[in-house]
Amino acid sequence: MGGSFNPAHAGHLHVARLAMAHLGLDQLWLMVSPGNPLKPALGMAAFPARLAAARHLADGRRIIATDIEQRLGTRYTADTLRELQRRFSRVGFVWLMGADNLRQLPRWGRWLEIMHMMPMLVLPRPGATRGALAGLAAARFARHRLPARAGLCLPGMVAPAWILLPVRENPASATALRQRAHQKPEGVKP
Repeated sequence: MGGSFNPAHAGHLHVARLAMAHLGLDQLWLMVSPGNPLKPALGMAAFPARLAAARHLADGRRIIATDIEQRLGTRYTADTLRELQRRFSRVGFVWLMGADNLRQLPRWGRWLEIMHMMPMLVLPRPGATRGALAGLAAARFARHRLPARAGLCLPGMVAPAWILLPVRENPASATALRQRAHQKPEGVKP
């Protein structure tokens, strides 16, 4: 599960636990991105702070926060996934993303390669799930969408293969957390 984790929050942990249970995963990696080409640097916390916050959420055994993308020196998801598959050739990886990312996936570098590299589990996101299912990526790969009950098979499947996990959307949002952190408390005069 890659992301900026700006900041890491309980919603990330909730999603990680859902994915682990539904897919029967041995481990889930919270891959903290050193820099997302689609996100502005302004307002992005320093990488060490984001990694530390993700590590605070993780248990260090089954859920691991990692700086592997920084250590690999990759900038784009396609390069990261390719390198992970090369280095860990016997691991059955699954890429985990929110529906908000599925909706914007066609903006990612080499997004078609990503869909063909690794099976995906997509989790609902408030305000994004319906748009994602009506979007280009979901339409283009509609025949590769599997029912949720196929979750335990997903780690061993050959991509393209993806599942939208039908669970309640988690309202936690890093954007909302950042906005609240910058708001002035009521009654405080400038």
